[in-house]
Amino acid sequence: MRTGVLRAVGATTAVYGLAVAARPGLLARPSGLVDEDGRVPGHTAVSLRPVGLRDAASGLALVLAPRGPALRTAAWVRMAADFGDAALLGATLPRRARAGAVAVSLAWGAVSLAALCTGPDAG
Repeated sequence: MRTGVLRAVGATTAVYGLAVAARPGLLARPSGLVDEDGRVPGHTAVSLRPVGLRDAASGLALVLAPRGPALRTAAWVRMAADFGDAALLGATLPRRARAGAVAVSLAWGAVSLAALCTGPDAG
């Protein structure tokens, strides 16, 4: 397990999650979830804020969890969120935004998986 990589993923995810909770457009715009004027509809903002808070919480868990089983569990939770996002976004986003959103979600999950499964204490 590459603890430093997991902690970096966690910190990045936590900061991004808090930013999305405060400004849902940061996720809505690249995901194509805006109206024809480029504004984030109120119902979309309401739906995206909990996603941001989920990411902030799972990111903080990666940053703060003690090394060992707790950190592995936090990594699996983060990966479940990333791979789940890829599946759901792939099935529901507008076609123009789908590939990018799925690729980003899969990439973050893959980074965490690689960090969890490699390194001196991977077993």
